[in-house]
Amino acid sequence: MSMLPVLAQVTLLMLNRVGSSILFPLHGNVYPIGFYSVTLNIGQPSKPYFLDPDTGSDLTWLQCDAPCVQCTETPHPLYRPSKNLVPCKDPLCKSLHLHGCQCETPEQCEYEVQYADGGSSFGVLVKDAFSFNFINGEQLKPHLALGCGYDQSPGPFPHPFDGVLGLGKGKSSIVSQLSKQGLVQNVIGHCLSLQGGGYLFFGDDLYDSSRVLWTSMSRDHPEHYSPRFAELIFGGKTTGIKNLLTVFDSGSSYTYLNSPAYQALISLVKKELTGKPLREALDDKTLPLCWKGQRPFKSLQDVRKYFKPLALSFTNGGKGKTQFELPPEAYLIISRNGNVCLGILDGTEAGQDVNIIGDISMQDKVVIYNNEKQLIGWMPANCNRLPKSKTTSF
Repeated sequence: MSMLPVLAQVTLLMLNRVGSSILFPLHGNVYPIGFYSVTLNIGQPSKPYFLDPDTGSDLTWLQCDAPCVQCTETPHPLYRPSKNLVPCKDPLCKSLHLHGCQCETPEQCEYEVQYADGGSSFGVLVKDAFSFNFINGEQLKPHLALGCGYDQSPGPFPHPFDGVLGLGKGKSSIVSQLSKQGLVQNVIGHCLSLQGGGYLFFGDDLYDSSRVLWTSMSRDHPEHYSPRFAELIFGGKTTGIKNLLTVFDSGSSYTYLNSPAYQALISLVKKELTGKPLREALDDKTLPLCWKGQRPFKSLQDVRKYFKPLALSFTNGGKGKTQFELPPEAYLIISRNGNVCLGILDGTEAGQDVNIIGDISMQDKVVIYNNEKQLIGWMPANCNRLPKSKTTSF
């Protein structure tokens, strides 16, 4: 009996998978909830977990009953780890330990993840089944490595998550692992709706590449999704605020500029508001800078006319400039008090060493991280409507 037809079928299946994508609905908003979450089904039997989708870190981990030394509040019971430990010599373990593998026992791989807000997770790597519904109709349960986090230190604003979905560029990210198994292209995209919710996808066939504004990823900062240096544009005019090393980070609700750029922006905004019916709301502590009107504002539509659009202009590797546009709704919120607040914060004060494009500024855009081609792209989109595959007819 010839093996060729079987091998041919397997090859076709693999090609079909690489041409397919996985689509996830997102829940949450920038304000007042303060974060977005995605549901992943993990384990045998499969159980749902709410994860924070974070393009600023690689490792996916769950709060874990191993037993747990310190865990924060979770929406679901703690993850019970599989017995399938990742050994210290595994390349995935080595990718988490830049200065050589430091394992107390060779049978297991310990990890520690530190986040910019001061939060952290410590635990061991395990492998378990992840249940995915591909948009071509396939249902697969690949075994992937994740962290069993049994010692968490929360940041200053802890959210009720089961864990973090690491979407960074490293080998340990779920998309990198899926790509290595030949199941999807190493491409991530998200669309965060201004109304709340949105979607996240893995794979390369849920957008029209010709409509996307692309810029190259920096090779000098391989640990981040960085399009290198930006210049701040205010109301369509250059500001002289340049050389802003910028990172896209879906794990950050707000956008951060370094202190000099932040202070310069505030001066420009305040100058623009001179003579407008807005005054500083010093009693509103929602964000560091808020303004009140003659009566409470109900929506951003009430105030957008008072604020200029911003943009970050990236030099695209000698191929001209690409602009990431920020209309007023991409940097303002309306607080519970009916005031308008600036959703761009002082990054130096917050301990950030780079300028961060956070969720607020990525709303109502599809943002794509193409690790195959080392490109970051974006285009305006209706994030309330799930996309259809280019290659699959429904």
